[in-house]
Amino acid sequence: MRATEARDVALPHWHPSPNFGVRRDGLSPSLIVLHYTAMESAAAALERLCDPLAEVSAHYLIGADGQLWQMVDEAARAWHAGAGCWAGREDVNSRSIGIELDNRGDHPFSEPQMAALEALLPGIMARWGIGPAGVIGHSDMAPGRKRDPGPRFDWARLARQGLALAHRPGRGGAVTPEGFRALAVAAGYPADGDPEELLEAIRHRLRPWGRGRLVQGDMDALAGFVAARAALA
Repeated sequence: MRATEARDVALPHWHPSPNFGVRRDGLSPSLIVLHYTAMESAAAALERLCDPLAEVSAHYLIGADGQLWQMVDEAARAWHAGAGCWAGREDVNSRSIGIELDNRGDHPFSEPQMAALEALLPGIMARWGIGPAGVIGHSDMAPGRKRDPGPRFDWARLARQGLALAHRPGRGGAVTPEGFRALAVAAGYPADGDPEELLEAIRHRLRPWGRGRLVQGDMDALAGFVAARAALA
């Protein structure tokens, strides 16, 4: 099923957060950033995301049971992404819609939760003209600083439905740190930062089973991701 097809989606429970502002420089959403809450329950996450002292928020929260809350209007700037960049663009908060998933990061994402996410994404993508390449993880834009949604998140499931970038391994060339960094930047990842943290972030997205040093499989997976992204540009 394509992202633009109609789906049944439950209306979110409106639970307003005071933690938002105006999108800067006239920017509108071109990205969707997926997170995990890293908290014990959706209720605890909802409380924190709406606490003015915490100074964090997101547009949506999806519970493990599939329940959906909206905390910030999509037109407003929620405080979910923080420092980082994607495809050379900073101030990701002004450029994105943030979706929090009730998950500690050490266990699979539930079927009701994934189904709710799959129902929510097409509408957001259609309203703001965001393609599958614009759906990213928090760790994609902030390698090392953030790990969510982590290696347990099923990116391939979203990709099969046109809700994230679908890709196949390509020809990554020789296994070198310089070549890997160049491919990473072409894919959209930040140009600076620790190489091991960058490798971890890319493996979370493309090869969650990968371990140890940089290998040909990492190069080839990243090359395929770059090619798929270029094909949609």
